[in-house]
Amino acid sequence: MPVKRFILSGAPGSGKTAILRQLELDGFVVVEETATDVIALWQARGIPEPWTDPSFIDAIVDLQLRRELQAGMQQGAVQSHDRSVICTAALAKYLGYPFSRSLETAMERLKRESIFERQVLFIRNLEFISPTEARRISFEESLHFERIHEEIYRESGFDLISIDRASLSERVAQIKRIVASCG
Repeated sequence: MPVKRFILSGAPGSGKTAILRQLELDGFVVVEETATDVIALWQARGIPEPWTDPSFIDAIVDLQLRRELQAGMQQGAVQSHDRSVICTAALAKYLGYPFSRSLETAMERLKRESIFERQVLFIRNLEFISPTEARRISFEESLHFERIHEEIYRESGFDLISIDRASLSERVAQIKRIVASCG
């Protein structure tokens, strides 16, 4: 049985992490998001705002590709990927960086090899955002970032399936129904 790889995307603070933790507890293979880990590592190295360095984007792309390859070796009929290289393109656009060669190559590969299902589970905002060391964005900025995500995914040929505001259990149940219907 071929592995089905779904992208869960959305703006910071939309509740993706809680959804993914529940999916993981329910037996789904979860491939972790990379930007937050890159931010934490760079901050530990003494770089307080890693996103101000254009090489930050390539560091995310590199880690995403490694995690994607590692996930390819895992068993499980369904994988839930917390973001993708398309999200990294949205981040580059949001930060005002041109797409690097590494980012463009990764995006071309993603499209060419049809790595993910065409349906992206787009987790909608919760109408607020809680700042963290890695998430220093206002709610208004997150709405702008959300629109950029939508635009780049659509331009890249993906269909967005909205997972609207609801309780955690309702959102997870909706995702499970969608995944089951794509099988």
